[in-house]
Amino acid sequence: MKLFSGPPLSQFSDRPNNKNVGVEKAAADVAPSEAKPAARGTVTIPQAPEAKLRVVPIPRLATGGRWRVEAMRSLSEPMLLWFTRGQGRITIAGVTRGYGAHNAIFIPAGVMHGFDVGNQTYGSAVFFGKCTHSLPTEPQHLRIRETAPQGELSVLIDHIQRELASSKPGNERAADNYLGLLSVWLERQAEIAAADVKKPDAALRLARRYAALIEQDFRSGKTVAHFAQELGVTTTHLTRVCNQTCGRSASDLLHDRVIFEARKLLTETREPIGKVATSLGFASAAYFTRAFHHRTGKTPSAFRRQG
Repeated sequence: MKLFSGPPLSQFSDRPNNKNVGVEKAAADVAPSEAKPAARGTVTIPQAPEAKLRVVPIPRLATGGRWRVEAMRSLSEPMLLWFTRGQGRITIAGVTRGYGAHNAIFIPAGVMHGFDVGNQTYGSAVFFGKCTHSLPTEPQHLRIRETAPQGELSVLIDHIQRELASSKPGNERAADNYLGLLSVWLERQAEIAAADVKKPDAALRLARRYAALIEQDFRSGKTVAHFAQELGVTTTHLTRVCNQTCGRSASDLLHDRVIFEARKLLTETREPIGKVATSLGFASAAYFTRAFHHRTGKTPSAFRRQG
């Protein structure tokens, strides 16, 4: 099963098509910029006003478009997804796995991820904000099979949500105390799960390194070939590994991350489209418009008007 798939953006390049180019050159053509990387832009997303501890129903995360959860992106704060019903697929750091009911998935800040949400998917997302409690430094996909820890987590999340909605004195402090207990729950369940986790093989390690590089440099205009060179592999091998670990090509992961950021900039800032294009490494506003339209079915200006 492939998620978030789409053709490469090279067909929208302003360059003339050369059928005799080699594999390395062809891979370079599928990045969100032309051969010479554009300068980094200066557009930034303003700090979200609600960047505090909060609990959001998982279906509500897709409000405003399924791209908000399905497209590759990262958060500036840790997040815990607690699925109580439904199933789907989630990609974290270049690796795709299935999720189902009673799966707790912890994603640290700055880790690229995306997941699909179906009509029957229910659960809660805990956004940790500026959490001072000890949390895992690596992503955790915990399949909670026993009813006792399932109940413990659900009760802790309910308590946090209730205190945050309360007007009683000390409600925020109480919510933070429950968050501390949740962090302990995560630590204990991660230790239990570690006994069953196999050491990641070379493919998984490479996919995670590639995802980390994308998150670090997706605004730079670097091509897939550039990333492959930094990783010490060929573009062909990198694409083969990405297809193996998450069912998507290396270029698709890169483009998905860039276009998500473009959507966010278009909906959450009033920066001119040309400046948005430059900030994401596109060589021209025209090329950005064609690439954006291909991935979303809308021009950037139409998307902004409807968003």
